[in-house]
Amino acid sequence: MKDFPVRSPRSKVGGIVYFGRMLDKIRAEAKGELPPEYQPNLGIGFDGECVEFLQINYDELVEQVKQGGTDDQILEWCFVKGRRPTANNLRIWNEFMQKRGWNDELAERLTFRKAEIGVADRTDIRTMFDFIDADEGRFPAVNI
Repeated sequence: MKDFPVRSPRSKVGGIVYFGRMLDKIRAEAKGELPPEYQPNLGIGFDGECVEFLQINYDELVEQVKQGGTDDQILEWCFVKGRRPTANNLRIWNEFMQKRGWNDELAERLTFRKAEIGVADRTDIRTMFDFIDADEGRFPAVNI
C-alpha cells in the first residue's frame, strides 16, 4: 500500500517504536480515510501488542485520539492511564518488535505475505517491519 501516508513502524514516539504508526491508523480511520486492507487489524496484531505493552485499552485510546492532541500528549495520557515503561522496558520492546517475523511464530506469516505480494525471493526482507516498509515503499532497494 504505497500511497497511504502512515509512518514506518520503526518511527518512534517518546522512544517507542510502532506507537506513532498506530496513531496514524486511528486518525485515518476516524476520518474515514483508512484503506480497507488496514481495517481488519485495528486493535489487534501489533496494535494489540502495543496497547498491551502500555497496559491501556485500545477502544479508550481511540476515544482519546479522537479528542485531539499531539502524539506526545496522547502518549503521556497512556502513561497516566496505563503504565510508564522503564528505559529497560523500552529497549526490550523496541528490539523485540523490530525482530518480529525473524525466527519466531510470525516467520510463516512473513513468508506467506512476501509470496502474496510477489517478493518471496527478497532475502533482505527478514522481519515484519521490513515487510511493512517494503510494502509501503520505504524499504531500501524496493521494487514492489
